[in-house]
Amino acid sequence: MDVSASGLRVLVTAGGAGIGRAIAKTFLEHGARVHICDVDEAALAEAKREIPQATQSKADVARLDDVERLFADVKRELGGLDVLVNNAGIAGPTAKVEDIRPEDWDRCIAVDLSGMFYCTRKAMPMIKAAGGGSIVNLSSAAGRLGFAMRTPYSAAKWGVVGFTQSLALEAGPDRVRVNCIQPGIVEGDRIERVIEAKAKGLGITNEAMRSRLLAGTALRTTVSAQEIADMALFLATGAGKHITGQSLAVCGGARYLE
Repeated sequence: MDVSASGLRVLVTAGGAGIGRAIAKTFLEHGARVHICDVDEAALAEAKREIPQATQSKADVARLDDVERLFADVKRELGGLDVLVNNAGIAGPTAKVEDIRPEDWDRCIAVDLSGMFYCTRKAMPMIKAAGGGSIVNLSSAAGRLGFAMRTPYSAAKWGVVGFTQSLALEAGPDRVRVNCIQPGIVEGDRIERVIEAKAKGLGITNEAMRSRLLAGTALRTTVSAQEIADMALFLATGAGKHITGQSLAVCGGARYLE
């Protein structure tokens, strides 16, 4: 199976920690040149220690001026672009819809959906100039299933699916493939915060909330950041050369979300 990334120039948004860092590291290990961005300076510093080969920028993808600076950095550091991994996202508020503040809704949509558009519109001319390439967007199991008390996040992640499918049709003639990954319950600090917030909202313990989440999967399991990274590599390399417009779930068989 051809998963060589040799010669590929890759941008991973929110690449300083978690899934993003795992993706950046995996592409580097398979021969790519990688640039990452993150809004968190501490995460960037840790990434510099763990994956010093990756160049980096501090950027909030929801800010147009930050995105402009990011792509100037990408052009300077990589000289072009073959692969964009739109990984940046936030969990957003956990509350009933009538209790969600409009500014919290706006911020979630801005980072999880608008930021993806801002980066893609800058990346697409570069990828076309390279003769084609791949865009991998991060959606979620919440982008194919309803997710009570997480309406901003779920709405954004459903939006990612529509963005992906529409862009795949638009960009296909230019040899740009566009897919999205829909992770399930990914191990790490972020899901622990979500579990704590939902448990508090429902008046149950964290362990009870964790059990409810896992019960919604066929395999009764979480997934790892590395499994998401492996799927991103597959989609962006020769192994996935005829895959576009798809939403691929790495979720342990999620059937419902609590």
